[in-house]
Amino acid sequence: MASKSFELTVQDDNEDTMNVAVAGAIDLSCACDFDDALRRVERNAPGKLVLDLRRLDFMDSAGLSRLVALHTRCRRARRRLTLVRGPQAVERLLALARLDDEFDVIGDPSTAR
Repeated sequence: MASKSFELTVQDDNEDTMNVAVAGAIDLSCACDFDDALRRVERNAPGKLVLDLRRLDFMDSAGLSRLVALHTRCRRARRRLTLVRGPQAVERLLALARLDDEFDVIGDPSTAR
């Protein structure tokens, strides 16, 4: 098994919201591990999931595909997904894939609705 190059921190705010912060890199070598970690969070069935990308150093198309899969699962479960804006390289990847308007993206996690 490949070593994880990302770190996931989960905080439950006890108001039906799970706050998930990701740090490091999400690429082909760990995209499946990232997806598995997100699915474990989803098993808690939060009504709202806030994914904080501010400490993400790198994300390639494999990581992006996992975000799209998360978005799809959240929509199907009628769960609200909010992304906290990541570094410029991550934002650029979302824009190049024309997904920046598909996600609810905020700059400050305290403003998550």
